[in-house]
Amino acid sequence: MKISQKLEYACRAMAQLAKYHDGRTLTRLEDLAQREAVSGNFLVQILNDLRRAGLIDSRRGKAGGYLLPRPADQITLRQVVEAVDPSLLQCSVTRSGDSGHGVRRAWDQVSEGLQKSLDEITVASLASNPGDPMFYI
Repeated sequence: MKISQKLEYACRAMAQLAKYHDGRTLTRLEDLAQREAVSGNFLVQILNDLRRAGLIDSRRGKAGGYLLPRPADQITLRQVVEAVDPSLLQCSVTRSGDSGHGVRRAWDQVSEGLQKSLDEITVASLASNPGDPMFYI
């Protein structure tokens, strides 16, 4: 599956914001770009898409930055995809020809499965590291 660089960076930025989410702490653009080793100029365009979709909030000024407007477990990967790369969810197969309807039906089924999977993955899960040790009390 080919994921655009824009979508990959959006997911990485959302994961970073989720790691520091407390509803108040702002993360500066420079910090996000440095932690994820991405271009700040490209990242700001992506963050603007996410902001317009209501997935992040931003504050201007010297002490400004970005934060999640709600808990990361309430933001799905599908919402991120819809905000920055909605063409990933569109099926371009036509119904032309003798077999067109059957082929389209198959790809529609694949598309529905993808959308369902994206609905089940949250930004919180992007931020978790499966290699982190678990502590039980």
